[in-house]
Amino acid sequence: MYRILKSFILLSLVNMSLSQKIGKLTPEVHPPMTFQKCSEGGSCETIQGEVVVDANWRWVHSAQGQNCYTGNTWNPTICPDDETCAENCYLDGANYESVYGVTTSEDSVRLNFVTQSQGKNIGSRLFLMSNESNYQLFHVLGQEFTFDVDVSNLDCGLNGALYLVSMDSDGGSARFPTNEAGAKYGTGYCDAQCPRDLKFISGSANVDGWIPSTNNPNTGYGNLGSCCAEMDLWEANNMATAVTPHPCDTSSQSVCKSDSCGGAASSNRYGGICDPDGCDYNPYRMGNTSFFGPNKMIDTNSVITVVTQFITDDGSSDGKLTSIKRLYVQDGNVISQSVSTIDGVEGNEVNEEFCTNQKKVFGDEDSFTKHGGLAKMGEALKDGMVLVLSLWDDYQANMLWLDSSYPTTSSPTDPGVARGSCPTTSGVPSKVEQNYPNAYVVYSNIKVGPIDSTYKK
Repeated sequence: MYRILKSFILLSLVNMSLSQKIGKLTPEVHPPMTFQKCSEGGSCETIQGEVVVDANWRWVHSAQGQNCYTGNTWNPTICPDDETCAENCYLDGANYESVYGVTTSEDSVRLNFVTQSQGKNIGSRLFLMSNESNYQLFHVLGQEFTFDVDVSNLDCGLNGALYLVSMDSDGGSARFPTNEAGAKYGTGYCDAQCPRDLKFISGSANVDGWIPSTNNPNTGYGNLGSCCAEMDLWEANNMATAVTPHPCDTSSQSVCKSDSCGGAASSNRYGGICDPDGCDYNPYRMGNTSFFGPNKMIDTNSVITVVTQFITDDGSSDGKLTSIKRLYVQDGNVISQSVSTIDGVEGNEVNEEFCTNQKKVFGDEDSFTKHGGLAKMGEALKDGMVLVLSLWDDYQANMLWLDSSYPTTSSPTDPGVARGSCPTTSGVPSKVEQNYPNAYVVYSNIKVGPIDSTYKK
């Protein structure tokens, strides 16, 4: 019995040492940011929150201050494998404004695109927190989510994205004790692409099988990926926008390995447990080319209020998700989503009929239905999801899937190919970073509440 107990204690000590440790070189101080919870009739309560930058942007170093990761490669001495790397490496605090170009003011946050300090930082990904150690969970099934956004300084190839994902509220530290850093340091990211470019996943490093990117000096991908349901409330620049649900077979965060992840880094994009494409509503793609953009009906030269409503079959927060509706408010006018002009695809909201018809008419893989469609998306929304605020450029496809004609091998006149008026030569990250270093996006006035409670009619 003594030998068994001794072995158990030794094993526990070993497991405790294999962890994603917390660095002490830079204090972690989250920028404050408020949001509002509304009730029937439009009465809203201001909630004090804060934002945290994703762990993937942070400095990871040894106890002696050596880089665990430089450029797009791991230090082979400190990080020869996943377990040893997690034991040796520390995740440190962030200098939000000087390093990442992130500033907050009351209910708003500004994300700058290129920030030059000791090195060059490109974009950022933030999470809204309820307190210092936990992400804010939003339960929007049968509710609406509203925010203001300024995309006037986002040109072709850029994406200011605000979306919900099924991350653990504590960043995964309870489920994965080897993750000591937790939500306070922005850990636990996942989405429906099952990204494999994350340096740490579920308390483990992602060193094994790591392949540095051939066209990005800062990224690569490993054997592991991090999957969960994703609700893209807003992906946009000043030329195009889309709202897109991405269901998964299992809504909560889970780890995948290699090609079983699906997504862009795998041999089969549709081989994972999530829908990487989603069912998108992009007004331009659905035939209305005069609806969204500079000096158009929704004028991207000005701030836009964006309202997304999650309609259930019985009107309650426990019902089945049947529809996702979009409204815009600008200059005091409430404007409904544009109506599709594509033959065979009717309406102006995301519902099962729209998604089925869109996939058929556009000739797209229907992974949306395969992974449970709106019903599965609704389950994730009911459980609660974490809000992500980001700004990024696209090293995979130059953001053409959002704002240009894509795939480029198809004719722009084919149904579903034209998604925006940006040329197919646009969006190359090296050029975007050179030409638009001062680009930025501002998100503000976030509200959640019952249908028609968060905006003025």
